[in-house]
Amino acid sequence: MFDTPGPRLFGLPCGSDFATELVAGLRARMKDTPPEALAQVEIYVNSDRMARRLRTVFDAGPACLLPRIRLVTDLADPLTRAALPASIPPLRRRLELTGLVSELLDRAPELAPRAALFDLADSLATLMEEMQGENVSPEVIENLDVSDQSGHWQRALTFLQIVQRYFETDGAPDPQSYARRAMDMRLLQWQATPPQHPVLVAGSTGSRGTTASFMAAVARLPQGAVILPGFDAETPDTVWAQLDDSLTGEDHPQFRFAKLMQALDLSPGDVRSWTDTPPPSPARNRVLSLALRPAPVTHQWLSEGPSLPSLPDAMQDVTLVEATSQRDEALAIALRLRQAVKDGQRAAVITPDRMLTRRVTSALDRWNILPDDSGGTPAQLTPPGRLLRHVAEVFVKPLTAEMLLTLLKHPLTHSGADRGPHLLNTRDLELYIRRNGMPYPQPEPLAKWGETRSRGDWATWVGQQFCGHDHSGKRALTDWIARLVALTESICAGPGVKGSGGLWKEAAGRKLHGVIATLTREAEHGADMSARDFADLLGAMLSREEVRDRDAPHPSILIWGTLEARVMDADLVILASLNEGSWPELPGADPWLNRQMRAKAGLLLPERRIGLSAHDFQQAAGAPEVWMTRSMKSDEAETVPSRWVNRMMNLMRGLPDRNGQQAIEQMQARGNRWLALASASETPITADPAPRPSPAPPAEARPKQLSVTEIKRLVRDPFAIYAKRVLRLKPLDPLMQAPDALMRGILTHKVLEEFVKATQEEPLNLTPDALLALAEQIIGDPEQVPFPTVRALWQARMARIAPWFVETEIDRQAHATPSQYEIKGQATIPALGFTLTATADRIDIDGRGGAHIYDYKTGAAPSAKEQRSFDKQLLLEAAMLDDGGFAPLEPPHVERAVFISLQPSNPKEVLAPLEDAPPEQVWAEFVSLIATYYDPTTGFTARRALQKDNDAGDYDHLARFGEWDVTDAPVKETLT
Repeated sequence: MFDTPGPRLFGLPCGSDFATELVAGLRARMKDTPPEALAQVEIYVNSDRMARRLRTVFDAGPACLLPRIRLVTDLADPLTRAALPASIPPLRRRLELTGLVSELLDRAPELAPRAALFDLADSLATLMEEMQGENVSPEVIENLDVSDQSGHWQRALTFLQIVQRYFETDGAPDPQSYARRAMDMRLLQWQATPPQHPVLVAGSTGSRGTTASFMAAVARLPQGAVILPGFDAETPDTVWAQLDDSLTGEDHPQFRFAKLMQALDLSPGDVRSWTDTPPPSPARNRVLSLALRPAPVTHQWLSEGPSLPSLPDAMQDVTLVEATSQRDEALAIALRLRQAVKDGQRAAVITPDRMLTRRVTSALDRWNILPDDSGGTPAQLTPPGRLLRHVAEVFVKPLTAEMLLTLLKHPLTHSGADRGPHLLNTRDLELYIRRNGMPYPQPEPLAKWGETRSRGDWATWVGQQFCGHDHSGKRALTDWIARLVALTESICAGPGVKGSGGLWKEAAGRKLHGVIATLTREAEHGADMSARDFADLLGAMLSREEVRDRDAPHPSILIWGTLEARVMDADLVILASLNEGSWPELPGADPWLNRQMRAKAGLLLPERRIGLSAHDFQQAAGAPEVWMTRSMKSDEAETVPSRWVNRMMNLMRGLPDRNGQQAIEQMQARGNRWLALASASETPITADPAPRPSPAPPAEARPKQLSVTEIKRLVRDPFAIYAKRVLRLKPLDPLMQAPDALMRGILTHKVLEEFVKATQEEPLNLTPDALLALAEQIIGDPEQVPFPTVRALWQARMARIAPWFVETEIDRQAHATPSQYEIKGQATIPALGFTLTATADRIDIDGRGGAHIYDYKTGAAPSAKEQRSFDKQLLLEAAMLDDGGFAPLEPPHVERAVFISLQPSNPKEVLAPLEDAPPEQVWAEFVSLIATYYDPTTGFTARRALQKDNDAGDYDHLARFGEWDVTDAPVKETLT
């Protein structure tokens, strides 16, 4: 096939359809050979996607025998593979390292936090693989000059010594070590008997040491050649000459090609074109080539810029989208993809930003378009992945009501049979828990609930499956996996059903089954671990797997990672999320070696990834039609454009003679058109905002009974009374009652009531110690307060107010004797048929028969002015008591009414203003208030007189607050 001596390097320009041109060039060179000659050709490509694409191009015709297509990561000769020891699965090595790092942290916990266990093991495994791939021995690392950072280096060496044993030649190799051994064996074989058939390496940049060595060897074969993707023939020799130092040039898109040419002792002129087909836009390629020159030579913009073609013509097929938010960016991309479907275009979104791709996929769903995402769905986000992680958490900590309902509602739970009744039972159980509370479900309460509702078998199954799991101690990894699989399968099958329900079905289930099978197979190499460590290990494993459904996606709408940009078989390429930190991605933190040490050791620098991303950008930006998109804000913070976009824009702005500014404006105008369409698609249908409601139901529908605590709401927010008492709506009870002010108030009332009763039986108990002992007994009860931290906090609050309360209680009992606790009362307005109810915390009777009404407040008590205006609880209770509303009490008069504020910072008594508002007056005003709201013309106005504008109500959403404010006049609506 080749008549000239090697080494041979060929290139294809940026923007070329690499697979199509590769096949065209191969067919042209093999046209005069017999048909079987093509079958002898070996082609090594960089990815499975490229291999599939090559087969597709060959299948398009004309008919021929296929060459042998292999991956550069599989270099073992099939005939000599048996001579190589089998490689160790990556998971096994990571499990072994996890156990070793765990032992090290047990001996020296000061080296690193336990939470970093799996991250440390994974980073060690990654470093070891890199050392094997780059042929760097542990001795090289140990001999590095680290005199200026000896403290950090000694800690790092402690961990690095763990992996030293894995470099021994007689041990089983890791995949990277296996690949290098396979390559070395193949190259030795080629030295003895070089292959005479064509051998090609196509589409790889040689970013890994093993791959680069293999490419150099292939280029020297008698019929070997390397075809470089996205080779920039516009780069002058002076720039190529400067790409010789990794520390200064590795972030350049052509750096890897420069290193390969240096290894082969070739110059850029020796790289020939594989085909004569021009790229889609040679002019655009020239612009991008100049824009991406290394920083030290950007002065060449001034000398070479004026010779560029007209920039508006060069960039006529480029659209620049600068969205205000990530949502707008995703929506504009989705609209363009929808247009591509309509026009029959093949379109690809290329970005490393997985969050953006999810937004785009979500936006496309409104048109029933599912893109073919090369990354798929992370396994931990699939239904079986989520369920496995939830079940693993059951082993970690006590089961909460929230965890139980999450598991019961999962779509795979009870999927073996009778899913409908299961969901009905789950709904009823949730309502019961919300209404009656069961923060930490146990088998006994669940069984009792089931018996009362004829659902005993299902409730017993729930208690057996989800409750009572041991959370302490360490277990072997095999035991954890067996427990996880057994419990998950039983949950999915349902009570009395064999099998695993729908757990291992569909693409996600089959993928997860394979992951668990692999983990089971390698579990014997893992160390004993706690439930928390096992849950973390499972999450880490699932996060590395992807699930793809090849049958469902649209064949012409693609989402690629940056590596797939080299395939380049799309009419429209959208380079998305072009912000610094997103594309290129920021290099991850290396806990072992800094940049300088990596350079000395011969390992890859962080800039390598940036250089590869730059090459992917340059190659993709040469497509027939290109979109470049970015969001100017991310999480309310300003973003910085990608360095490549910045360079391109700066170059064009500096070339007014080539109409650079005009080209930029045209690119932005094309993008702004699509942003306007995206905005229009999100604009809601114009409608008048809702008015401030003031519903006026008929008199017979108005509430016939209210409590004294609701009168405050009737004065301030009548709409809330309307929603609660007329519409009979109430907020959904929480799944787990939070340790809030309500719970604290209930328990505090109980403590004080029991304490005061005890002092009546034994006056010597009126001491702070006795009060605190009772508080510990009630508040410290885990069944009353199932939150250890909250129990301690509330008991501490009680300790702060105990001395003050005892001191003032002595004075209270000196003036009156406690008589009634939590006494219920009511008073009626016969003319209206209305009843007012109340529950007084405590009523004392003094020696003259006068009543002393007390109400405990865990927060601040209302001032006298507030009580006079709207907070009339004690005033109304006094009026009710004065009228005999608290039977059997019939005191001659009410001596006083007092709020006992129990704020730890400022406990005090606040008197009700009985002198300014005597009971008769208060009751007359109350009757007038109720009579007003019994008038059918009176509306229940929303947020009529709230104390503060930012006060929130339970029914604000129902009143559509936000579409109006308190300055709007209420609109009365008479209801019938």
